[in-house]
Amino acid sequence: MKKSLLVIPLVVVIVIAAALFMQRPGTPVDEEEVADEPEVVDLPPEDVTEETRPLKGFSLSPRSYEEFGEFFEKAAEAGEVVTWAGDWGFLDDEVSAPHVVAALSDQQGLDPIVVVTYFTQGTGELVRSLNETNRQAYIDGAIQFVEAYEPSYIGFGIEVNSFWMNSEEGYQSFVELFGEVYPLVKEASPETKVFTVFQLERMKGLHGGLFGGTNDEGLSQWELLDDFPEADALAFTTYPCLIHKEPSEIPEDYYTEILDHTSKEVLIAESGWFREGPEGWESDEGEQAEFVHALFDLTEELDPSVIIWSFLYDQGVQYPFDTMGLLDLDEAHLQPWQAWTEE
Repeated sequence: MKKSLLVIPLVVVIVIAAALFMQRPGTPVDEEEVADEPEVVDLPPEDVTEETRPLKGFSLSPRSYEEFGEFFEKAAEAGEVVTWAGDWGFLDDEVSAPHVVAALSDQQGLDPIVVVTYFTQGTGELVRSLNETNRQAYIDGAIQFVEAYEPSYIGFGIEVNSFWMNSEEGYQSFVELFGEVYPLVKEASPETKVFTVFQLERMKGLHGGLFGGTNDEGLSQWELLDDFPEADALAFTTYPCLIHKEPSEIPEDYYTEILDHTSKEVLIAESGWFREGPEGWESDEGEQAEFVHALFDLTEELDPSVIIWSFLYDQGVQYPFDTMGLLDLDEAHLQPWQAWTEE
């Protein structure tokens, strides 16, 4: 990642390179010396499959904003990635949240992943009108951001299938904007992978449980994946605790089903399990820790490149998401954190 545009002292990393010396081609060889050497027999290469693991991380979720810097230090203890999701309009403001997150992540050796949007997916409402002026500002901001930081990933659109459910017309406008901004971002930063984000439970037609509706696979939305043929990757938010009362109830193919609908690289952009649930959905730190392990086990075949836990620390958000932090504010419940560090 390029140097931050912010005036923030950076950690100095010293890399020591080891030199490998080889005999120059054409150098005379002592034939007697060669004759005394044992015969070298070429053996077939071993079939070694390198094990890969997803990059782990958290969304920006400090214990308090007085301890903002400490969040990045703690995140680096058990992950490689920090994500920030928010208003697309912030990208052209060099002192705004995505720029700060990119700079502070870099200081701790973390990979920042920024996901931006201009709509509220749950209502279909726009943050601001998608007129020509704002549309161009979004495109310009995206280009400026990737030119400045050359991030590994950048996302456009959050839970876009939920947006589609609330505004098909608005969704189609987003699809068009994604198709327009994609090649410009790739031109500005060719190595940056561009993705959009879907809500997995809705995608699967799961509207029961704490959603309050009925699970119906006939309402699945997998066809929406085809609206983004240019995307380098596809990302999903996933909260099976809203559908299943216990981690053990999650079907074995819960995540591998994604492979039936795309061959693209996959990211888990958000996931979590609450520590305190409503009546009938009671939970605790042991159950939360159980889901941490289940998440990695159930996604092993899917092989996502990134897995993000929604919050490092509990956040003041709507119930029951307010106890989804791997750590509570007092760090009194450590089982989920320990489970995460074991993966």
